[in-house]
Amino acid sequence: MENRLSMSSSPHIRSDASTSKIMLDVLIALLPASLAGVYFFGLDAALTIIVCVVSSVAFEYLARRILKRSNTLSDLSAAVTGLLLALNLPPAIPKWMAVVGSFFAIVVIKQLFGGIGQNFINPALGARVILLVAYGTKMTQWTAPRGFSGTDAIASATPLGVLKEGGELPGYLDMFLGNVGGSLGETSALALIIGGLYLLIRKVISWEIPVIYIGTVALLSWILGPEGFMTGDPLFHILAGGLMIGAIFMATDYTTSPMTRKGAIIYAIGCGLLTIIFRLYTNMPEGVSYAILLMNTAVPLIDRYTVPKRFGGDKHA
Repeated sequence: MENRLSMSSSPHIRSDASTSKIMLDVLIALLPASLAGVYFFGLDAALTIIVCVVSSVAFEYLARRILKRSNTLSDLSAAVTGLLLALNLPPAIPKWMAVVGSFFAIVVIKQLFGGIGQNFINPALGARVILLVAYGTKMTQWTAPRGFSGTDAIASATPLGVLKEGGELPGYLDMFLGNVGGSLGETSALALIIGGLYLLIRKVISWEIPVIYIGTVALLSWILGPEGFMTGDPLFHILAGGLMIGAIFMATDYTTSPMTRKGAIIYAIGCGLLTIIFRLYTNMPEGVSYAILLMNTAVPLIDRYTVPKRFGGDKHA
């Protein structure tokens, strides 16, 4: 019998995974946090989600047409960006601001840099920071969750904000379930953990970045946190603010995170260190967005020193 050998370039092992399948898994994983946000903050939160997703998809379509590029709506990445942006916004944000955020996320940060896979920072977090700089007052007006009434229902500080102001801190159970003030999708640790476990089971993400990021924050908050009730408590810092959504859904973005396991560990430790520095040693109560964006810019350098050198190629390649 004649043996026939064929030669081809790598990769030799292929997967049936595609961008659209991965993005669909991310959308499914974000459903628990989205539903929790609507449950605790009402229909206004649902409208914010709809506005962000629809405007992100529309901007993706228009930008690709204007730039004369192929249509990429079917890969679902614009919908994921829109949903992530919505979950990082105050529930009652003026809807035109949500549209402005979607424009910056899709057009400025994503499409002007070449589209999916070419952006150097996370589009949703980049847009959130732009909105914080441009509309700081509206971006820090929090809606109290259901169960609150009176003036507290109009403006409720986040747990980290209360910590900075020295007020009475919420209990662990409320923070775990999501019955606290904050961005639409960041308050329910339970919902975010469910989504994270789904992504791990589906092998969309690996454990290194979220676990090491959260672990670094917990360790450093215990070592560096000031004395006092909960202020140096690792569990408080894990449950408070945007750490969970940042570690599970934002820091693990394929485009803006390192390619190697060693690089992912360095990246995650850097995110955790910067988060604690922002939380404990600056005027800002939260630091997750800034920490991840700063580490996004360091990813090319991390990859440069952690990606194994290939053999047999041109020396200067």
